[in-house]
Amino acid sequence: MRLITLFVSLVIYIPSLYPQSPKSYTSSEIYQEIKKLNFLGTALYIAAHPDDENTQMISYLSNELHARTAYLSLTRGDGGQNLIGTELRELLGLIRTQELLAARHIDGGEQLFSRANDFGFSKHPDETLNIWDKDSVLADVVLAIRKLRPDIIINRFDHRRPGTTHGHHTSSAILSVAAFDLAADVNSYPNQLKQLQPWQPKRLFYNTSWWAYGSQDEFEKATKKGFMSIDIGKYYTNLGKSNGEIAAQSRSQHRSQGFGSSASRGSTTEYLELLKGSQPDNNNLFAGINTTWSRIDGTEEIAKLLKNVEHNFDFKNPASHLPQLLKAYTLIQNLKDPYWKKLKTRQIKDIILACAGLYLEASAQSPQTTPGSETTIRVEAINRSRVDVRLEQLSIAQTATAEKTDIPLLYNRDEKLELSIHIPQQIAYSTPYWLVNKGSIGMYRADRQYIGLPESPASLTACFQVLIEGVSLEFCKDVVYKHTDPAQGERYQPFLILPPVTASTENEVYIFENSPKPITVKLKAIDRGIEGDVALDLPKGWTVSPNRIPIKLEQTGDEKSVVFNISPPDKESVGVIKPSVYIGGKKYDKKLVEIDYEHIPHQSVLLPAEARVVNFELKKSGNTVAYIPGAGDKVPESLRQLGYKVNTIDISSITTTSLSAYDAVVIGIRAYNVFPSLYTKQSALLEYVKSGGNLIVQYNTVGRNSTTDVKPPYPLHLSNDRVTDENSKVTLLEPEHPILNTPNKIVPSDFEGWVQERGLYFPDQWAKEYSAILSMHDTGENPKDGSLLVAPYGKGYYIYTGLSFFRELPAGVPGAFKLFANMLSIGKQKTENP
Repeated sequence: MRLITLFVSLVIYIPSLYPQSPKSYTSSEIYQEIKKLNFLGTALYIAAHPDDENTQMISYLSNELHARTAYLSLTRGDGGQNLIGTELRELLGLIRTQELLAARHIDGGEQLFSRANDFGFSKHPDETLNIWDKDSVLADVVLAIRKLRPDIIINRFDHRRPGTTHGHHTSSAILSVAAFDLAADVNSYPNQLKQLQPWQPKRLFYNTSWWAYGSQDEFEKATKKGFMSIDIGKYYTNLGKSNGEIAAQSRSQHRSQGFGSSASRGSTTEYLELLKGSQPDNNNLFAGINTTWSRIDGTEEIAKLLKNVEHNFDFKNPASHLPQLLKAYTLIQNLKDPYWKKLKTRQIKDIILACAGLYLEASAQSPQTTPGSETTIRVEAINRSRVDVRLEQLSIAQTATAEKTDIPLLYNRDEKLELSIHIPQQIAYSTPYWLVNKGSIGMYRADRQYIGLPESPASLTACFQVLIEGVSLEFCKDVVYKHTDPAQGERYQPFLILPPVTASTENEVYIFENSPKPITVKLKAIDRGIEGDVALDLPKGWTVSPNRIPIKLEQTGDEKSVVFNISPPDKESVGVIKPSVYIGGKKYDKKLVEIDYEHIPHQSVLLPAEARVVNFELKKSGNTVAYIPGAGDKVPESLRQLGYKVNTIDISSITTTSLSAYDAVVIGIRAYNVFPSLYTKQSALLEYVKSGGNLIVQYNTVGRNSTTDVKPPYPLHLSNDRVTDENSKVTLLEPEHPILNTPNKIVPSDFEGWVQERGLYFPDQWAKEYSAILSMHDTGENPKDGSLLVAPYGKGYYIYTGLSFFRELPAGVPGAFKLFANMLSIGKQKTENP
């Protein structure tokens, strides 16, 4: 029998503000949850990305109508940009997933996803649905409807206007319209019906707005025939907030996209166009739909009990309602419909826990452990009400551990226990489920049981069997790691199951210029007593010395670096190297990436331990580069791979004198958008160019929360022009221009192997002083010539480029490196025409 040690103290719990901290409820919030318990209606909001959702509508549905409300985002926003860090692609998707969960925590909704991968901007739904695999994503939407059983569905976008907005947007609406009927069809995706029932929603709406009409004036002129107008500008007296205030706080969680929003107060109208189903009366979305307990047979007594609690709620003593709540809970266990039984059991248990002031927590003594190890779980339980509560049993589901406790939880006495457990050898590692297996450019792979979930279930779950006033209930809590930060106090993060050792390279891309290079592999022990060998898997034609390096890491947390010497082949080559650790015949080949921002829980993800190696002949001029960081990119690291000495500089330090030490100055993506103070340094930047420097300005956005001006030396106008097809043909408009010849010859084949896109936000007008270097376009469009503009200015050069170097350089695209080296080198030597 495992040891359980009991401690008793008089500690009053003070909740942490950190995102992973336990949920606590005020009396007003408990009352709000009781109203939701008594409303048996569900709404599903559907769009394509994090930030697409209308948080005002979601908050209105959840907090005013008290409907169960969920947002289905087809993607995790993996293809966008990051305003708070350098994470892109799947790591950015992980951040945006957590930002959506934080938003739903505020506005009261739930969060769902499909397996669609945000592969970047798409101009038409035909392209989107081809890359996504239309049938698979449609199956995911049908699955969400069958699981959630919504009475109404609301689309954020219009399915009837393909090509007028992001292809992902239109596709989300197209799939929603199709799924509305297919969810009820027994012949559609029949495998889902082994565990679920067909479901027919009652109504489908399109949540239109002025932006669909081009301007507020045009929208005001529209007839709005068949539209429902709903005043969602409610004020919730029990919460002390308006709907607009809640929605703004929710939307402001999208920090990686810079979507901080100001709150709206007072009357606000939203418009809904009915697409399918019957038109509701009196602008009541649920008119004619039974949303009371009577929609379930045999619930008369449950309804009476819970309506009594709602109508006579005691805000000073919520625990006084526990007898009625416990009786209703017992009756709910007799419901025959598994959907309603599961949903209402979950809701009422949360309310019972809150009314009893019952705090239950399970935390590990360390942030992570490994399969096959022993670990200790610290358990805390405190009853902050006068009701009779006993802790009967503790169990850890994933370890088959269960211990009888039979401890009375006396009023406000903190019970602390320790539970020693064995972690099964076959337990899964902790990592986002959609990243476990490699997917395609448009689809993630996922086990069937996880499809739709916002995140992976916790590695360990502690279940508390509690007897409250003679009624037995089980409350399950994720096992977390809790520690005290000297500056921020009590902090929580997920508890992890990790491999015994992880490996990683120092860089994600290594540039070889036809010569050997040392590569360092970093190892970190998650378990103690690590002893084995490290080896590198190499692309064909590459060689490494030595073949294996023995390692020994004695303690948990020990780190060690080993160095391999890699030689490239005698030709241009691009490939991947993979470090692996071999211990006792087992291979470990994962790297651990940790993401830590204050507005989301600490995130850890296991990814393949690999790096891209690129061998090609490259020439450059100049040595020193000043980089002014923009909205999170890894271009500086890539330039260092070329042998440049790169200093990232603060905007406040920019002077003509300070810049004179550099051969080139590079401005990061969206820098003018996110740092308005950069405008105050424009005279110093242009004076630097006049004196012989090269200034490279990477893309800035236009439109929402951005600028249309980067204060260039000669006029140019930024636009929304972009080329999304990374394989689109590139024409060299000025093949003899120095930037295409010196010091590297640029040819059309240098634009092969690009990723996600060619570029974005190209200028569409510019002064005669600029030379347009390249032309490209997506299928069916006119040529776009503004991707790379070069103008002599004084003794130097001003360069504006919308090419997506921030994606191509970290991906190791040889042609992108050659072109960027030419941009840095222009004017530093005489033009060479090979």
